[in-house]
Amino acid sequence: MMISAIVLAAGKSTRMGQQKMLMPWGNITVLESVFQTLQNAGIEDIIIVTNLEISKSISNYQPSGSAQDKPPITINNNGEMFASVQAGLRALKPSAEAALICLGDQPQIEEGSIRSVCEAYLKGTSSLVVPSYKMRRGHPWLVAKPFWGEILAMEEGQSMREFLNMHADEIEYINLDTPTILQDLDTPEDYLKYKPSM
Repeated sequence: MMISAIVLAAGKSTRMGQQKMLMPWGNITVLESVFQTLQNAGIEDIIIVTNLEISKSISNYQPSGSAQDKPPITINNNGEMFASVQAGLRALKPSAEAALICLGDQPQIEEGSIRSVCEAYLKGTSSLVVPSYKMRRGHPWLVAKPFWGEILAMEEGQSMREFLNMHADEIEYINLDTPTILQDLDTPEDYLKYKPSM
């Protein structure tokens, strides 16, 4: 089955004080690290939902050694996560059967976490697969095609947390032994705490 990834990267980075998606992460940027990890985990179809400012900076990005064309970029200038998910779903290829919902500010996410979520979906019967660390939901989580129409029909003001809570009994949780599924970069303190040492 075709599993695509939707990378949510349209936020305004207000708490960071600068555009966090473009901040250095090792030899690349935060957003590039997320993209690269998804590719290394075997995800070939990746859509980045971002704003105009970031799209101009990453329009020529193509990971070295990759045969894939540069990733499709969908613009969502209002920055809201829920609207970004909807925009990403609308941009998926018709062949897509499931979507990984990924955070663009989660560069420390591990290949193994991504693979575990995808494998659980492929082996199981659930259309919702969510990674968990110490009873807390993390990212990336997976939503299959049967739920996309419902998400697209949800109204402004609703949230993905609300959607997951409505379908709590249908979620297959994958318990992972890594806090990286919970860690994102919201503040300068987060960045300094998690960034790789050079």
